[in-house]
Amino acid sequence: MTARQPLLLDVAGRRVVVVGGGPVAARRVRGLLVDGADVHVVAPAVCEDLRDLAAAGGVTWHAREYAAGDLDGAWLVHTATGDRCTDDAVAAAAESARTWCVRADDASASAAWTPAVARAGDVTVAVTAGGDPRRARAVRAAVQGLLDAGALPVRRHRAGPGRVTLVGGGPGDPGLITTRGRRALAEADVVVVDRLAPRALLDELEPGVEIVEAGKSPHAHTLTQEEINRLLVERARAGQRVVRLKGGDPFVLGRGGEELAACREAGVEVAVVPGVTSAIAVPAAAGVPVTHRHVARQVTIVSAHDAETDWETLARLRGTLVLLMGVARLGEHMARLRTHGLDPTTPVAVVEDGTLPGQRTTLGTVADIAARAAEVGVTNPAVVVVGHVAALAAVLGGPAVARPADPLA
Repeated sequence: MTARQPLLLDVAGRRVVVVGGGPVAARRVRGLLVDGADVHVVAPAVCEDLRDLAAAGGVTWHAREYAAGDLDGAWLVHTATGDRCTDDAVAAAAESARTWCVRADDASASAAWTPAVARAGDVTVAVTAGGDPRRARAVRAAVQGLLDAGALPVRRHRAGPGRVTLVGGGPGDPGLITTRGRRALAEADVVVVDRLAPRALLDELEPGVEIVEAGKSPHAHTLTQEEINRLLVERARAGQRVVRLKGGDPFVLGRGGEELAACREAGVEVAVVPGVTSAIAVPAAAGVPVTHRHVARQVTIVSAHDAETDWETLARLRGTLVLLMGVARLGEHMARLRTHGLDPTTPVAVVEDGTLPGQRTTLGTVADIAARAAEVGVTNPAVVVVGHVAALAAVLGGPAVARPADPLA
């Protein structure tokens, strides 16, 4: 093998000819379309994937054998016919026209190679392995996994356009953030972080990444919502990549929708990375499935610090009731549910520090859970589950469940 010069080509709007109609040609065409090329396929017959691509537009299919002149005006040529004589002819014509040609059949005879490519946002890593495509794909897969997980240093160090990414960090355990969320953090210049976000992830940020505290707790706001919105917009307009790191999911009883609207209104590029909401994940970690066959077929999630909560309606609902931010007024909430007709023997589970090492579950009923929570010193953050599924924690919760004496008597 001779030495190869690595090079990335801008094929957008440029004519690229692919000779051949099989699966290999289809893979090449699919990648060329992603990069915006004007693709022409020359083949008497094509596989189903290529036929679908041609039918969808963007590919011009010349349904015949390769002929002299087919490469005229091409910036790049791929030949993947499976016929050595045809591939030789295509490569020779491309060589004569001083057009780069990639041969799928013989890397040693190919003037150009197509690398295995790993991509993450605007980062592209091209891998070749001495003409061994399987080895190149294996290395590419490993690199792609690291890029997706934010484990490589992908933060930008040259000026460019700013943007905002709203990232749901999950219920607490840093391992429960999505890989896309991790990658957004790895690319960030500024992280605006909530109190209940997975803060251990901040230790993994590159030196120089600014961390802005935007946590909210009852009667104690580091920044108002209007200040947060303004900060996101101002930093993005200044060319910074801003991550708004929130606990759970950005749109489940959070202010993610307001932040998205503020960015849209300001004309700032913004993306949303959903997260695992604590309303579902924390009960699951405690052995409480919020829906369960023959027990509960629906779940209602409520912000329990809101004075306008319609407890009369909630008391009539079947299924599972999940209360977020409800520990401080747990006794009041249970009393209202009883007043409006909910059976006082209905099981309740309160899960503190869900998914974290200090997770603890306190079990009781609508009638007595407030007293039991006070007895053991339950504090926020905690998720309250009301409904018959809560009793399953005693069976499915394992050692994470702290069982008071006679928990469901």
